[in-house]
Amino acid sequence: MNEYIKLLKTEPILRRLSFIQLIAYFGAWFTNVAIYTLLLEMKVSPEIVAFVAMLHFLAGVIQAPLSGSIIDMMKPKKLMLILIVTEILATLFLVFVENTNDLWLLYGLIFVKMAAASFYFTTEMSLLPKILDGAKLQKANELHSIIWSFSYTLGMALSGFVVYLLGVKVAFILDAFMFCVAFILLYKTQIEVEFVRSKENLFEMMRDTFRYLKRFPHAIHLMFMHAFVGLTAFDALVALMVDKYYASFIATSLALGLLHASRAVGLVIGPIILGSWVNNKRIVIIFILQALAIWLWAFLMHNFYLSLFASVIVGLFTTTLWSYTYTLLQKNIEEKYYGRIVAYNDMIFLSSAALTSFMIGYFASNDFSLEFITIVIGCGFVVGGIYFAWILKTQNIKDIA
Repeated sequence: MNEYIKLLKTEPILRRLSFIQLIAYFGAWFTNVAIYTLLLEMKVSPEIVAFVAMLHFLAGVIQAPLSGSIIDMMKPKKLMLILIVTEILATLFLVFVENTNDLWLLYGLIFVKMAAASFYFTTEMSLLPKILDGAKLQKANELHSIIWSFSYTLGMALSGFVVYLLGVKVAFILDAFMFCVAFILLYKTQIEVEFVRSKENLFEMMRDTFRYLKRFPHAIHLMFMHAFVGLTAFDALVALMVDKYYASFIATSLALGLLHASRAVGLVIGPIILGSWVNNKRIVIIFILQALAIWLWAFLMHNFYLSLFASVIVGLFTTTLWSYTYTLLQKNIEEKYYGRIVAYNDMIFLSSAALTSFMIGYFASNDFSLEFITIVIGCGFVVGGIYFAWILKTQNIKDIA
């Protein structure tokens, strides 16, 4: 933990961006719990729950081909401020969603909100390699995942109580307020990095990116490698678990909050324990351990308290997989292509998460058990481990250190 603290002390831009992340992510979970609580109170079908979960990722998929080029054409701070304003407005308008007749409005606002959030994330992740390198970059990515997980833990737990006591609309308003605070902090932040505006037009930049990927296919393999982490898009699964197993003895919002928060405890602890140990060869072991943890969750799912324990174990390996595979990609591409490659990487990752959400809804609607669905997801990480072992043998992949 001292390494992360030292990094924050010596890197002022990273320190301010991390604080902004903490505030923005913390607020975002109020909206997340409120949306799924609202859906379950409306008694919508599993297909709609899964579709909403898929929408959270689909927005980033659709915009990615353009967002990467735009990132390489605009100064990062200006772009990030515009995106935060978009999130504020989309979040505030969620208060007008009342019943199933307003589902179209809910879909549209989630799409806009998550498109802006994904765009912001991609912009920030393409900025980090310009201010950090090597081990510092890896620690910054791990720190990002720890902040995400920490805010996820507290945000999910507290939002469950806030939604239970004050209602979904208050949660939406609180989320918007936190984004306002994030906007003010970012506006006052000095981000001084070298920015060379590309002289190519938008579509030429896109063609150039595809030519680069054709010359260096290892980047494509690393993007697909990172996409396996998208299999942990458990939002729809958790909502269906609550509805099937736990809603009879605990409030929906509380169950949602506690289940997500328990997984987030593992997400926070994971990089702290494993960050210094993991390397290119050992990441294969992490994939297998992730699969075993998910299978354990499937076995214990029927019991709420054992499910909370299993959720912690599931989260333990996820952030290490996410941060390490992301850093590998950043380390193994040219600086000129940071924005575009990171955007395409996020597109593939979000496609994986969206497909996972769709699969959960499809299987659940066709009477497959939630335990079976969870076991299938775990099998995906076994495939991921085998795939990464093959990549290391056939591609020239630089180690992070």
